[in-house]
Amino acid sequence: MSTRERADAARNRAKVLSAAETLFAAKGAENVTMDDIAKAAGVGRGTLYRRYPDRAAIAVALLDEHERKLQEQLIRGAPPLGPGAPPADRLAAFYAAMLDLLADHGHLVLGSEIGHQRFGTGAYGFWRVHVHALLAAAGVPDPDGMVDAVLAPLAPELFRYQRERGVGLDRLKVNLRELALRLCGLPGDAADHA
Repeated sequence: MSTRERADAARNRAKVLSAAETLFAAKGAENVTMDDIAKAAGVGRGTLYRRYPDRAAIAVALLDEHERKLQEQLIRGAPPLGPGAPPADRLAAFYAAMLDLLADHGHLVLGSEIGHQRFGTGAYGFWRVHVHALLAAAGVPDPDGMVDAVLAPLAPELFRYQRERGVGLDRLKVNLRELALRLCGLPGDAADHA
């Protein structure tokens, strides 16, 4: 009997995540209610709330796989995103990868990182440790004080605002590469370091 219950729970989880991903992409996570998700998944509210206490928990579950792939690249991937490149180049590559993540899955990030909640996520903690290590390796004064400021341009609300204003993804990447190079002590002009 317990095997059947586990299979049902897994099936319900898959239905909930699939429905939520579709709704988040179509309407924006902030415009989707838990009732919307339960109805689209064809599950009861009790079933939904037993596993996911709120919309952010569902977005976190969906986003987790994408973030884990990026974390793996930062730890074991090829340079400049992975180890082996100078800190400035790694920071620039991190910025570019995060912008791609926001472009592809921003609706999930916005659903999981609402305001101050962003700072409590495991992913933000990982990004913070990574960027802190890069700043320290580059000899940036006070990496403890700088790390959150360096991550601030990746706030999902800011990314959405910039894109709504017509700022293209390539332009954002060039600008953040310039920031990374200057911050880590290399001369500006991203084209010279591409």
